Amino acid sequence: MTYNFSDKVLALKPNAIREILKSASDPGVISLSAGNPAPDAFPVDAIKEISKNLLENNPIGVLQYGISDGYTPLRDTLKTYLKEELDIIKEDDELIIVSGAQQVMDIAAKTFLNEHDTLICEAPSFVGALNTFRSYNVDLVGVTVEKDGMDMQELEEKLKAYPNTKLIYTIPNFQNPSGVTMSLQKRHKLYELAKKYGVLIIEDNPYGDLRYNGENVPCIKSFDDSGIVIYSGSFSKVVAPGIRVGFMVANKEAMAKMIVCKQGQDVHTTMWSQLVCNEFMTKYDYKGHLEKLRALYKEKAELCMNLLDEYVVPTGITYNKIEGGLFIWCTLPKGVDMLAFCKALTEKKVCVVPGNAFLTDSAIPCDSFRINFSTPTDDELKKGIKIIGEVAKDFIK
Repeated sequence: MTYNFSDKVLALKPNAIREILKSASDPGVISLSAGNPAPDAFPVDAIKEISKNLLENNPIGVLQYGISDGYTPLRDTLKTYLKEELDIIKEDDELIIVSGAQQVMDIAAKTFLNEHDTLICEAPSFVGALNTFRSYNVDLVGVTVEKDGMDMQELEEKLKAYPNTKLIYTIPNFQNPSGVTMSLQKRHKLYELAKKYGVLIIEDNPYGDLRYNGENVPCIKSFDDSGIVIYSGSFSKVVAPGIRVGFMVANKEAMAKMIVCKQGQDVHTTMWSQLVCNEFMTKYDYKGHLEKLRALYKEKAELCMNLLDEYVVPTGITYNKIEGGLFIWCTLPKGVDMLAFCKALTEKKVCVVPGNAFLTDSAIPCDSFRINFSTPTDDELKKGIKIIGEVAKDFIK
């Protein structure tokens, strides 16, 4: 049988990280490639208890259909939380529950992008979102990520050069993969440019609750007075990724059409997951849980950066210091073959993610790779970083 695939999926390639995870699943491999929460981060006992109580006391609520907008008590809980903690949710905004935050990217692309419209994103950016946008046959244009976020001068040049730009996609807090946090000045500038050129912003914030150093920076959505910011949040990194619960905040008029698009995708997000999240937020110490996560990841991040300073930086590799999140972006000296370097690490049973996987075009030259410190044990982290340093000595020499 010869299959004639649609134009929308013909050029799609497997998610590079998912492919790397196949190698990382070997028990002998030290995986610094996954973006999984640490095993100690999961509130397993609470979820067991909540699930048992729900199935005993509200089985039909867990097993029956729900509304596409999401479980109303969870939506109300999140509205209150986001208003108090982030100063978002204005009178003209609405919040809905989605099946993981990546569904926000899919719904937004489906709602606002025609084929060959332009979407501007950070370079590098989250590969899962990039593949979602690619599936709609849109033209992806990258803007360089600097130490304080997207290069605003380059962004305006791209907005002028691509007048059919409809969306700007950004991860302003502890960006995946670079670990960079966008400054407040740049957040305001991004918002001003989006207004000037009539473009919507997707503000993806899955790591915002995982700040363990420095001061919080206001969300772009917090000063959105024109309804141009679509805010995306998630429980994946703070409760559990397997439950697939995220949320989206947007102007009510835009949201009405996006809800219709969600209905065609999954009807509604899994009811069990939504009820578990609401119970966990309202009947357990949710803020205490977040503090526990911050302490856990602070310790692991500092261990990782200390190891990099000891074993890797002396070889000529540099990296971005981080204040939160789960990722560190490392850059080889010019002239070193990054893909060959990553392959050599794999042969030594250490997996990292090649940086070109995070670009709008994987053929663009890239000197960087991403490591994750939340998934491996401390002993694995020590061994893996030491091996990176050893391999780097040979390569850079």
